[in-house]
Amino acid sequence: MGQGKNGNGRADKSAVDSWVTYRPQIKVFDCTVRDGGLINNHRFDDAFVRRIYDTCVAAGVDYMELGYKADRKIFVPAEHGAWKFCAEDDLRRVVGDNATSLKLSVMADAERTDYHNDILPRDKSVLNCIRIATYVHQIPTAVDMLKDAHDKGYETTLNLMAVSTVQDRELADALVVLARAPVDTVYVVDSFGSLYSEQIRDLVQKFLKALEGTGKNVGFHGHNNQQLAYANTIEALILGATWLDATIHGLGRGAGNCPLELLLGFLKNPKFHLRPVLQCVQDVFVPLRQKIDWGYSIPYMITGQLNQHPRTAIKVREGKTPDDYVGFYDQTIEEE
Repeated sequence: MGQGKNGNGRADKSAVDSWVTYRPQIKVFDCTVRDGGLINNHRFDDAFVRRIYDTCVAAGVDYMELGYKADRKIFVPAEHGAWKFCAEDDLRRVVGDNATSLKLSVMADAERTDYHNDILPRDKSVLNCIRIATYVHQIPTAVDMLKDAHDKGYETTLNLMAVSTVQDRELADALVVLARAPVDTVYVVDSFGSLYSEQIRDLVQKFLKALEGTGKNVGFHGHNNQQLAYANTIEALILGATWLDATIHGLGRGAGNCPLELLLGFLKNPKFHLRPVLQCVQDVFVPLRQKIDWGYSIPYMITGQLNQHPRTAIKVREGKTPDDYVGFYDQTIEEE
């Protein structure tokens, strides 16, 4: 019997499964600057953003998200850094004309973006992809935003946030609408870091079934409240999700995200290179930890287990008693 073959001359399922991570349609999407900006009001300097950009290029990452397209009538510019708004001049100051294979993206929140005016036509922007973030009740607005971005020439994704709180009927209805919308990829988003592998399995399969035959992709974006962002990303990948979000060293709001270095190390694709990411972690993120708090901690674990937004955990971590775990637990349980 030849290696990797069974008695009928067919490939062993184990041999096939071992290459599931080598599928050419898999896209790695770096969210370091965008999700990390939620920690410091997007006040990263140009040198930091440029280093992340250079690292993504060297690592062979497919997409990089630079920040938000927030509405200046809602968010006061003086209270936020440039990456909250991602004006074209700011983008080009860092990436130039982006003469690389790395595609660039921003996120536009439903009902918080002046998308008609602030998102330029594709031929006037260095951006390639617009990601629409929406809660399920905002789907009509999100679909209009998708149409606007699509008509302007962009690739598009729809990130359905807080999916762990969405009722089955609401989700089914939303997926029917999205299957008909001009969107390239629809994301399962574990906003609260509350989901376990069996729930990821159920959700990814629902998304895949709803989008079957449309040519649309399914993506996954996880948070690390229960130290499951990486494991859940792998679970989504194995089930058929092909767009995978990650951040360098897990940088992101609260408990952070799936670490890019873990994901690249797992994928069996020679186009990805781990060493530039490790160099960036060593040079930039080790010292950054002395200035910014992110990553797994007990308060984030508690909100994740209770399927709650991490805002209360963020508040306690920024307060005078960041390690009063029992006090935070008692208060949170009492408010349940």
